[in-house]
Amino acid sequence: MPQANAKLNAFPVFMRVEGKAVAIVGGGEEALAKARLIGQSSAVLRIIAENAEPDLLTFIAQNNLTRVAVSYDASHLEGVVLVFAASGDEALDRRVAADAHRLGIPVNAVDRPELCDFFTPALVNRAPVAIAIGTEGAGPVLAQMLRARIDQMLSPSLGSLAVLAASFRSAAEKLLPKGNVRRRFWSGFFQGAPARAVEAGELSQAHDAATDLLLSNAPASGHIALVGAGPGAEDLLTLRAHRLLTEADVIVHDALVPEAIVAMGRRDAERLPVGKRKGCHTKSQAEINALLVELGREGKRVVRLKSGDPLVFGRAGEEMAALRDAGIAYEVVPGVTAAFAAAADFELPLTLRGVSSSMVFTTGHDLKGNSLPDWAKLAISGATVAVYMGRSVAAEVAGRLIEAGLSPDTAVAVVENASLANRRRFHGTLADLPSLEARADLTGPVMTIIGDAVAGANFERSEPLGAHRHESAATAAAVGVEQ
Repeated sequence: MPQANAKLNAFPVFMRVEGKAVAIVGGGEEALAKARLIGQSSAVLRIIAENAEPDLLTFIAQNNLTRVAVSYDASHLEGVVLVFAASGDEALDRRVAADAHRLGIPVNAVDRPELCDFFTPALVNRAPVAIAIGTEGAGPVLAQMLRARIDQMLSPSLGSLAVLAASFRSAAEKLLPKGNVRRRFWSGFFQGAPARAVEAGELSQAHDAATDLLLSNAPASGHIALVGAGPGAEDLLTLRAHRLLTEADVIVHDALVPEAIVAMGRRDAERLPVGKRKGCHTKSQAEINALLVELGREGKRVVRLKSGDPLVFGRAGEEMAALRDAGIAYEVVPGVTAAFAAAADFELPLTLRGVSSSMVFTTGHDLKGNSLPDWAKLAISGATVAVYMGRSVAAEVAGRLIEAGLSPDTAVAVVENASLANRRRFHGTLADLPSLEARADLTGPVMTIIGDAVAGANFERSEPLGAHRHESAATAAAVGVEQ
């Protein structure tokens, strides 16, 4: 499997070809495909083909291209900046590539990667905006699939918006200081009124909106987004969360949020870890609240990145109250909470018709009082119970629930590192649950799901909790004998 720091063998660049000659040697389908691709640029195409197929001749006529209708000769490459060997004849293509190399001209030989100095990308064209997708020749079909997907995502008016942006670039650099202020202008330009006007085809209105935005002296207002990072897997992040990360000036993140998700933020965004892993709190909640208020007052766009969902054991309520009191604008972006990820890992129905129609989310610490919490009664009546970070209190959870009347045979599912490739799954009964406390090998976040609905899970890829329970008992007995 390729490593995250794998090196590119072909580095992507955008080469200036305006008014410059590009040669294509060939008269068939391969040559036509390259002509159509390069024809999207302002290069001057030179088609070298003694015999050309009808479709290529039609393309040449429609686009007023130059055709050299004689047998190929190296002199035909004089003055060109790029060469395409697209004849379909291996000997001729090799000859063209050799001539190009001798003359110091980059060459691409169709379907002959060993002869290529460069590869042509699958191209998404919103001139002057272009997105090029390359696979170093390894997967052209994959590149085309990606091109189609990206093409659907981008507005047809993106090119017009980019042209308008270019006309404002000089003024923005003169009137707006570098950094947050200038970045705010461009963010408002590409996502606000100017962009909406261009999309509607109102170019004059778009120009006026951009001018108003440029001349506005209103101070930048801060904004805090309380964002759920999900259970850990990068591709479970919501589209809105990803967009906010790419726009943020500052990312304030908890310890359980993987670095790969934090890295999705803008490269120059400030990253502030605030810890809050069990037994290692780098900042108190009051300090985090004060930090968010301070950043908001400075006019910063902040993503407060929390593991799972910010509203499920994320202490978002305290942060929202502090922001409200300070008059700082904020929003909440939901994330996939660990209970849902753990259930998906087990293919486990959290609600099951005729078995369980309600759910309880808890940390298990509610059981430390003298009286049972209300949710314990719900568990006994058939609710599915999801216990967050429950390894250290597993025995207490099991004991109190059994004491309250829940059957020791009630099904249990446990997931360490839910949603991640290194996740571990365990299954058993409520009576097996206390064995979790002795599992020093479980170093990642642990999610426990208890209830009759758990019996409907898929246990094919999980280990029985009971096996470790019996091993622990046997070890303890052996130690007792030796002593």
